[in-house]
This record gives sequence, C-alpha cells and structure tokens, in this order.
Amino acid sequence: MAKQKNYWLLKTEPECYSIDDLAAEPNKTTFWDGVRNYQARNYLRDQMKKGDEVFFYHSNADPPAIVGVATVVKEGYPDFTAFDPNEKHYDAKSKQSEPTWMMVDIKFKRKFKRPLGLTELRELKELKDMELLRQGSRLSVQPVRPKEFETILKLALA
Repeated sequence: MAKQKNYWLLKTEPECYSIDDLAAEPNKTTFWDGVRNYQARNYLRDQMKKGDEVFFYHSNADPPAIVGVATVVKEGYPDFTAFDPNEKHYDAKSKQSEPTWMMVDIKFKRKFKRPLGLTELRELKELKDMELLRQGSRLSVQPVRPKEFETILKLALA
C-alpha cells in the first residue's frame, strides 16, 4: 500500500531564517532545528515523513505570509543543537542518550511570486478550518489538510 503524503506548515521569522536562506543553502537543503514545543516536536518525530510537502511561512513579517514550498528529505532525528551549550537552542535537560527534541531536513522546492498573507488566506472559505488561521494558533509546526494545501498552491501559482 502506498504511503499517503502529508502536508505541513513551518513558521520562521525571515530575519532569522528566510525562504531565500533555504534556497541559498548547499543542495538547497537544511535541518529544521530549534523546535521547543512538545506538540510540534511530536509532529517532527512521529508524523513528518520523507516526501511530505511543507509550506514555508514567514511569521513576524509585514505581512506574515506563506512564501513557498519545501519537501521533507530526512525524517525526524535528534536535534543536536539541544546538546551544545554554545547553541542558542541548547537545553541542558536534553541528553544524547534520551533526546527531548527532534528535527527534520527540508529541501527548497519553490518560492512563490508573491507572499500569501493572512488577510488574503482568511478570505477563502476553503481555509476556514486551517490551523494557521485559528484564533490563538502559535504552533511553529502545523499539519495542513490536503485540500488546504491544494487551495493555497493554486492561489500561489495563479
């Protein structure tokens, strides 16, 4: 039986790491480190699979917006930045023998010609239940339903 592809949204502040930074990486690939929320960690560890597609979202931007697509190229593994006291995402409680935090590797797929801002996305009835648009939603790793992914991709490529 063929594995079902899942869809995700990853939030990042563009001044910390942007879609352009991802596109400029060797092989257009990076590890997605620094996630320090248990629910988001569980998505990285248990559900994100190689081949899943990811919306790249610029938070704390003007406007906050979905700006492109990446693909998961390596499934969840221990976030090594948690073990290094010189890293900003260091966690003294996380041990290499029992890692608390996970990460995945993603690869740049495409940057949208224009950002798709929250205001525009909220106007689409097909996205009314999307996690990103839910009041108080702050999770940095979020599932996206296939129909939501399809709707946003059509809008971006129109």
